[in-house]
Amino acid sequence: MKKILVVDDSALMRRVSCDIINSDERLHVEDIATDGLKALELCKKKDYDAIVLDINMPNMDGIAFLKEFKKLHKNSCVIMNSTLTMDGAAITMEALSLGAVDFVHKPESLATAKGEAHKQRLLKILCGAIYGVEEQKAANAPGARQEKFLTMSKKHEGPSAKKKMVAIASSTGGPKALQHVIPLLPADLDAPVLLVQHMPAGFTATLAQRLDELSKVHVKEAEEGEEVRPGTVYISRGGLHMNYVEHHGKGYIHYSNEPNREGVKPCANYMYESLIQSDYDEITCVVLTGMGKDGTEGIKNLMAKKNTYIIAQDAASSTVYGMPKAIAATGWVNEIVTLDEIAKQIILNVGVKQNGR
Repeated sequence: MKKILVVDDSALMRRVSCDIINSDERLHVEDIATDGLKALELCKKKDYDAIVLDINMPNMDGIAFLKEFKKLHKNSCVIMNSTLTMDGAAITMEALSLGAVDFVHKPESLATAKGEAHKQRLLKILCGAIYGVEEQKAANAPGARQEKFLTMSKKHEGPSAKKKMVAIASSTGGPKALQHVIPLLPADLDAPVLLVQHMPAGFTATLAQRLDELSKVHVKEAEEGEEVRPGTVYISRGGLHMNYVEHHGKGYIHYSNEPNREGVKPCANYMYESLIQSDYDEITCVVLTGMGKDGTEGIKNLMAKKNTYIIAQDAASSTVYGMPKAIAATGWVNEIVTLDEIAKQIILNVGVKQNGR
């Protein structure tokens, strides 16, 4: 039975959440806390499988708790359960960037909170987070589906070794989606990965660290002027546009500070267009969940000059089917797949480094 900590300053909502959680025989509310400070003290003494966390609380709110909880290096899954946590909300993105694995929008009315719809959503997300992490760990173990992906990749690899790059665009729902993609990429992926996730400045470093902890492939927030190498995922810093530049046969990260494009900074269009002058033989463009159409114009301009392979997330698995829909509507896309298939398609397309390469 999984141990859950419920953190909420409302006695009524604590009771509702506890009743919902305890109604599932797989779960048990081990402890409750009325604010983040009390929750932190409990977490210093005990381990929990999951924490259901409110945001607006006295003494220490949910965001402050996440910042301090991270320092404890605990493995508990944190689920945000607040009236403030909604798809696309800045506070939701901040919570996810600080290590929360998912969120529930807590109803403001008691009747709705006690309703079947909220009950099923909370249980689905809570169990999905707990057991999803266990599945993710299993996925990185020998003999799991990642190994199958690698075997398939080696079988499909041709005699010539093309120089390949992966470029990913992601927005609303992206931090969660990326936890289903990046950890399945192998350490010896035969391509570097450039990743633009729409996030404000200050949040992308935490996202990179979280993904790096979950992954075999190295994940980092891209630094100005650093050399781009295969087997590493470079996440664009929030608040700047990430570009790829080449000097004397080597590729480097370069940040620019043009105005917002498509209403965002970083913007994936700049990243894609910066690859036009690169020496890569093929660029795999991946468009994940997100609002708007960032990525489409950049990929259009890129494919006019370079050999591209385009993968889009499908509607059913997208939190917001905006960016993938925009690129899919062009008819250029090579693959439209579920979130769980994205890593597989990347690996099959770019391969893994062979001995002597």
